[in-house]
Amino acid sequence: MSIAKRRNSISGQFAARTIEMLESPAYRVMSRSAHMVISRVEIELGHHGGNDNDNLPVTKWDFIAYGIYNDAIAPAVREAEALGFLRVKRGRGGNAEHRTPSKFGLTYAHHRNSKRSPPTDEWRRIKTVEEAKAIAEAARKVKDPRAVAYGKFSANQKTIPGPDSPGISVRKTGTENKNHRFGKSGLQHRSGKPPPLSIFRGGMARTESRTDEPQNAGGK
Repeated sequence: MSIAKRRNSISGQFAARTIEMLESPAYRVMSRSAHMVISRVEIELGHHGGNDNDNLPVTKWDFIAYGIYNDAIAPAVREAEALGFLRVKRGRGGNAEHRTPSKFGLTYAHHRNSKRSPPTDEWRRIKTVEEAKAIAEAARKVKDPRAVAYGKFSANQKTIPGPDSPGISVRKTGTENKNHRFGKSGLQHRSGKPPPLSIFRGGMARTESRTDEPQNAGGK
């Protein structure tokens, strides 16, 4: 009597994650966005037929299409990298001529070149949940200095909004403070009209004759 052999093979592509990794402190504290980041990189490795680990081009739009919010991508990438699941060769932004994409690699991936370049599993260096939480939190908060510098440069090229623009916080001067409405001198205008505000827009002093006129948010 012949005994049928058990079939354990998986018919489609798959990404292997060891039980040791799934139980590790680093894996257990990862945020949802960081989990989605490494999953999307696993998908890219599959699309490359198990080749090109550490040279996998996953763009911002790839992450967004996978379901990660735009403002969560960079913190999640830093988190997955700091926890030891991801390696990143950061690209360069700018116009199409000079732009280069970031390239990703998985530290735990078993790929076609695994015999020559076996998984490094940097996540093993983190021994406790407390340590993992501290590393993840710090990584999410730290911003790429190049991105910050580029953002400041871009902001300087744009017209600076006035103090009436939504979301702009302007420190109150002595003439605008309720407790010291007209400054330290204590002088008041007896006409009942407020004094001119010391705010300049476009090089011209802005004055108001009435306080009950509505502000025009459109700037017209």
